[in-house]
Amino acid sequence: MAAGVSYDEASTPHGLRLYAVGDIHGRHDLLAAMHARLMEEILHDRPADWRIVYLGDYVDRGANSRGVIEYLANLRERDPRVITLAGNHDLGFLDFLSNPDPFGLFACNGGFETALSYGVEIDLTSRERMMPGHTALVRAVPRRHRAFLATLPYSVSFGDFFFCHAGVRPGVALDAQSADDLIWIRREFHAFEGLHPKLIVHGHTPVRAAELRKNRINLDTGAWHSGRLTALRMEGREKTLIEAAC
Repeated sequence: MAAGVSYDEASTPHGLRLYAVGDIHGRHDLLAAMHARLMEEILHDRPADWRIVYLGDYVDRGANSRGVIEYLANLRERDPRVITLAGNHDLGFLDFLSNPDPFGLFACNGGFETALSYGVEIDLTSRERMMPGHTALVRAVPRRHRAFLATLPYSVSFGDFFFCHAGVRPGVALDAQSADDLIWIRREFHAFEGLHPKLIVHGHTPVRAAELRKNRINLDTGAWHSGRLTALRMEGREKTLIEAAC
């Protein structure tokens, strides 16, 4: 394997400004504030080209998952430079709609709030009690939202940066990473201290402040409970953290 790329060395392609935004988890208010700020910068600075990469986990726990999906779906439809990656919670929501499981990710990790954002109060304490609410939720979720969730890519790369939700398995080529690792991995990825072929920009694991490591950057600052949504601007070798808070 190649020597790899460190934080200090990682650079964007010439003329391209990149942004990455951490886990949103139903915080439509923070998403709208962050996106407005990023677009204000872009319109003011007028870089030759740009991309905004959202790192997944748009639903669950926070109060307005429906609003987040609608907002991001609109952005993606209007401008392909807005990239929305898959998170484990996003695919967990999609899976619950097709295969309701009272012990699955959605039911046990903030799905109640997601259902409520669609106007459905669902009893997740047992399969029998859950089914009427599940039927109502399936009816309430627009096909457009399901199509959005079903077409989320697992990763994207520009220059020396590789973006995904959770991380990568060390020693495996970036183009050979499994979908499961890209949205779920933690221990092996976090413990690895060597360099990867590119600098990995991810979320998935909440931290009090963004982690800027030599081989990875974690932008998940627990927006749903901390009230802080974190982004990173990358241009050339310059890297700057941005925060929306309330």
